[in-house]
Amino acid sequence: MKAKPAAAPRAPRARVRTTSIAAFVVLAALVPTTASASGTQEIEAELPYVCTLPSGRLPATVRLSANFPQRAEAGEAFTPSDVTTTVELPAQAVADLTARGAAEVRAATRLAVGVAQNSATATATWRGGAEPLALPASGPLTLTARGDVPSVAGRGDGDLTFSAGALAIDLALGAADPATADPGSLTVDCALAEEAPEQGLLATVPVGTGEPAPSGSPSSPGPVETSGAPDDAQQDRPGDREPERQSDRSPKVLEHTPGAAADRDEVPPCRYDEQHPPTDVSLNAYVTGYANVKKMKGAAYLPPSCVLIEQGLPAPGPTDPEYLIFDTVSYGNFHYREREQTPPFEATFLSFDFAPVKATMVLEQTGPLRIDSRMKMRLSDFTTITDTYVRAPLIVRVLDLEVNGTRLDVGSQCRTETSLTSKDPDPANFPGDHLVLYGRGEQIIGLPATGYLLLSGGVLSGETTIPAFTGCGTDGEDLDRLLTASVSGPGNHVKQVQGQTCAIAAPVFPSPENEGQCTEDLQPYEIPVAER
Repeated sequence: MKAKPAAAPRAPRARVRTTSIAAFVVLAALVPTTASASGTQEIEAELPYVCTLPSGRLPATVRLSANFPQRAEAGEAFTPSDVTTTVELPAQAVADLTARGAAEVRAATRLAVGVAQNSATATATWRGGAEPLALPASGPLTLTARGDVPSVAGRGDGDLTFSAGALAIDLALGAADPATADPGSLTVDCALAEEAPEQGLLATVPVGTGEPAPSGSPSSPGPVETSGAPDDAQQDRPGDREPERQSDRSPKVLEHTPGAAADRDEVPPCRYDEQHPPTDVSLNAYVTGYANVKKMKGAAYLPPSCVLIEQGLPAPGPTDPEYLIFDTVSYGNFHYREREQTPPFEATFLSFDFAPVKATMVLEQTGPLRIDSRMKMRLSDFTTITDTYVRAPLIVRVLDLEVNGTRLDVGSQCRTETSLTSKDPDPANFPGDHLVLYGRGEQIIGLPATGYLLLSGGVLSGETTIPAFTGCGTDGEDLDRLLTASVSGPGNHVKQVQGQTCAIAAPVFPSPENEGQCTEDLQPYEIPVAER
């Protein structure tokens, strides 16, 4: 393992907030505000693992990279950023997958990370997703997954350490011939090898003064609250105090770190009307989020936008001896002043790292927004795993542009030449230009849902190529090249948050027994918070 000096500024990302009921997610603004991070340590580690494949237990190599702060204060929550998990499985793994009829694989990783401070410990789960990958003709299989991870807070002074543990790799397989049987999916369980250096240590973050607290008791995340002294009748005698539990001293793992939601008067209305009457399966929701723009090394923000959704009915999927499978197809549309687009939004960035540029834009549909979900219930323990793909044909339309404080007239036809594009996992059935976002969710009986599920919401993510711009400029002034050179190109990561939907036919209003899903006038009760 090697630790590098402080990393160059990167766009920060934050954890996702899980919501409930049906979902739809869309792309964020495409021209970013610059973001910076200081006092970070960039970590790279290469660790040996042993993975259980159909052909047996085989060695594998796992490379992990992430940014951590140089230090933190007691009770201060922070989130490791730019987390990448690269797994190199041996050539035998490729043979195992091709034997099942697979030609392509999409991976989702779940890494258990031990977090320790002084004598107290906790566990965080780092989740990542990978783009579809064709199986190689020979050699090893290398899977690269990226994602967001829980925030962590030390509860006292002393080093906070992070160590890699067990790794699970969920593999969704694609058939070589669509006419043949579905190769299904496979979960590969991996354990850290005994010879792993420093038992898988990834990073050390000093917390507070670096000296352990006298009692070893960490403080709670966030501001520490100090109450007034109790009266004599209420004070505990030493012998009456309950012994401190290990869990009370453990570092705090925060699965979600939401910011502040917008006020309702700051977001556009989101309701059905006479022009858009609801049906028995109608849902509405607010969506918001961020997208990275690779050229700008920054992130852009889309404020809450309304989406109207028609949820599909489940239909039996392909047969699998280990799972009960159902497929659902739903459709959605933006809804802003009777138009299928987002509200106008502004974004400011530094073009070519020096020229301040402010643009006002909208995302505009060129066709229906489609949501495909496949739910697989494992017959052995009734755990459900759901893979969801959102396909959205969207162009970026620029309404206004300022460069270094000077307004440039872009005209009324300034837009991307085509829709935003992504690599589709099923191009034969879904040709054409469109954005693809993906999410995987898991529901274990008796536990809250994790990840993204169609019925419990969450986050979808993906990568997109921003096309060249056209029609920008008036009176002979061509601004196409300015926008194309500044923004257009591949490799732009997208992450979107969707709030609780309102089921119009069976609204749930807030009460002491239920969290609110709908307002009295049947708008979404929840306004989500965009998180990087």
